[in-house]
Amino acid sequence: MCVNYTPSRRDALEKHFAVNTDRLPEWKPEVWQDYAAPIIKPDHAGQREVVLAGFGLIAKSEFPAGRKPFSTMNARAETIAALPSFARHWQRGQRCLVPMQSFCEPNYESGRAQRWKIAMASGEDFAVAGLYRSRRTPEGEVVHSFTQITVNADQHPLMSRFHPPADEKRSLVVISAKDYDAWLHHTDLQFATALLQLPDTHWLQAEPVDNTPEPQLSLF
Repeated sequence: MCVNYTPSRRDALEKHFAVNTDRLPEWKPEVWQDYAAPIIKPDHAGQREVVLAGFGLIAKSEFPAGRKPFSTMNARAETIAALPSFARHWQRGQRCLVPMQSFCEPNYESGRAQRWKIAMASGEDFAVAGLYRSRRTPEGEVVHSFTQITVNADQHPLMSRFHPPADEKRSLVVISAKDYDAWLHHTDLQFATALLQLPDTHWLQAEPVDNTPEPQLSLF
């Protein structure tokens, strides 16, 4: 499952996703767990709003002392309505778009893990389906966090090539541009669920890249 991606730049957010970034702080060019990155969510007026949010619905810092943190960077579509970490936010319709240039997955076809970059064949930025939550810190600041939603990819010609051979194959859900507002605003959860589909094979291209290790420092 995706734990590392390249977020959209400010100009692409403005042009491709039609959001205003004037008040948006800066973010890192590459995203790992707990890093802050732009997501697009509904605002109170029913419009698109871009905010910075931590990658992982529950931040590492939120886990009580002595309890081992678990990853909430990805949520399985099959269990998102049932698992305690995600269910309440799913039922409340707290869906978001995660805008990006590409995401990375490990490929084991050479016999060892090789980092691959997956992007749109068109070269355009794109958005994947996400779920967000908002919380207030003890200091009174409202902060956001998010998870990316995944679906089974065992039969997908491209996405089935990633992760260890014995593991189930998973894929992020690419939301078509024509469905951005429906994903964000539609109140029918069955309709939202129907959008959780594998990306069309022809949409994507992939290539090996350097094996950059995950940084040890949390920035969110």
